[in-house]
Amino acid sequence: MARYTGADCRLCRREGSKLFLKGDRCYTDKCAFERRNFPPGDAGRKRPRESEYRTQLREKQKTKRIYGLLEKQFRGYFDLANRQHGVTGENLLRLLESRLDNVVYRLGFAKSRDEARQQVRHGHVLVNGRRVDIPSFRVKAGDLIAIAPKARDLLVIKSALISNEKTEVPQWLEVDIDKLQGSVLNLPSRDQIDMDIREQLIVELYSK
Repeated sequence: MARYTGADCRLCRREGSKLFLKGDRCYTDKCAFERRNFPPGDAGRKRPRESEYRTQLREKQKTKRIYGLLEKQFRGYFDLANRQHGVTGENLLRLLESRLDNVVYRLGFAKSRDEARQQVRHGHVLVNGRRVDIPSFRVKAGDLIAIAPKARDLLVIKSALISNEKTEVPQWLEVDIDKLQGSVLNLPSRDQIDMDIREQLIVELYSK
């Protein structure tokens, strides 16, 4: 499966904002964006020419990178969101948030979405008691997400729980840290998605 294999910190610098792709590192002085908060490359310090298209493109690229998707998969989510009833932009964010790797991250079982994706692929996550190793699996209201018994003593999961101890779980999820499981109370509405994303710009870009 195709995926981005370059440096995550370059993506934050490219988008001009922290995307929190590296877990704990993003909160320390080692964060590359803190040290060099300009785009990578020889022309990174030059002031870019602003345009409506550029603003829309950067918003789409930022959102793709937050959720760790490539263009073909992201466009597929947009097309699906566009076919659903309701506001297309909100539908898109709801689809992205309902990915299994994102839910594992949101529950605090991983430090980043990349780490959550790896846990899912390695078979460490159960959905309603059954192992699911597809990161893009879409959860539904009422689903129970749990760490598999054989994976509960893994250092990476224990470390994530300590790191995320003070992080609030979104309102649409409920977590039981002692049992290493969480449940999906409902699919999120826009006001329950605390992401700095202007989804309308993405809709405008793809609607041209």
